[in-house]
Amino acid sequence: MKLPHAIFALSLLGCALAADTPAPSPTNFGIKDGSVPEDPREFGGRGQFLDFPTWPVSKELPNDLFTFCRLRYNSEDWGRGRRGGGKWTTDYPDADLNFSYRLQQLTSLQVSPKGAIVDINAEQMRHYPFIYMIEPGHISLTEDEARTIREYLLNGGFIMVDDFWGEEEWETFHVALKQIFPERDAQELPLEHEIFHMVFPLKVRPQIPSVGHAMAGRSQGITAERFDAETPHYRGVFDDKKRLMMIICHNTDLGDGWEEEGTDPWYFREFSEKYAYPLGINIVFYALTH
Repeated sequence: MKLPHAIFALSLLGCALAADTPAPSPTNFGIKDGSVPEDPREFGGRGQFLDFPTWPVSKELPNDLFTFCRLRYNSEDWGRGRRGGGKWTTDYPDADLNFSYRLQQLTSLQVSPKGAIVDINAEQMRHYPFIYMIEPGHISLTEDEARTIREYLLNGGFIMVDDFWGEEEWETFHVALKQIFPERDAQELPLEHEIFHMVFPLKVRPQIPSVGHAMAGRSQGITAERFDAETPHYRGVFDDKKRLMMIICHNTDLGDGWEEEGTDPWYFREFSEKYAYPLGINIVFYALTH
């Protein structure tokens, strides 16, 4: 697989794809409180994301596509009930836009150019078979929220957990996981597991650092972001039929590999192109086919 350096270099292609406008827009089943725009390119209101590529969807079946969906949750370190921001917004919207574009570009999957954000709400979540949860190292769940996530997963949903580091953050997330599934626990996924080979065969379970940590540790070959996070973990939670319902990517950061693909050519080659996109695509295809 050979990708161009930076997604912004492909903006003109995205504009060309969208030249047949007006085109129908996919229905957004996510949050409705007005705190984030329906189109993530309008996030922040300053126009800094408007040059991200977009593309038309089917006029006949505008909702017959994959939507990258992100989960909004409460974090202890950001204050309960704080909805305007928080750890759940990490890498947003760059990571979501870049990954959606690459998924549309590199596979036969038809992908929404907008994505979605959902609360821990059954009516919102049920429309999306794949949900992305980022930086849950300080997550705080109510019992109702834990039940909602449990029912979503047992009813066929899939959650990808990403970008949290070290033992303290793992312990906090593990408390939430046991709220969701008191009788289940996460199992380490071996490299032989199908999820590492769905579309792109990986030879390692990669550790993907943020671009800053990657650059700082480049000369020593250090990819861990913390002293207690040297080993990347990919853990899974399974249902009674052995279906993988949740993949937990701990001590690694696929989201930064997507978000920062255009920041540095070396980082792009070593982490975005080699690991973050292939593994992300593998995870999505696994979720949609199991």
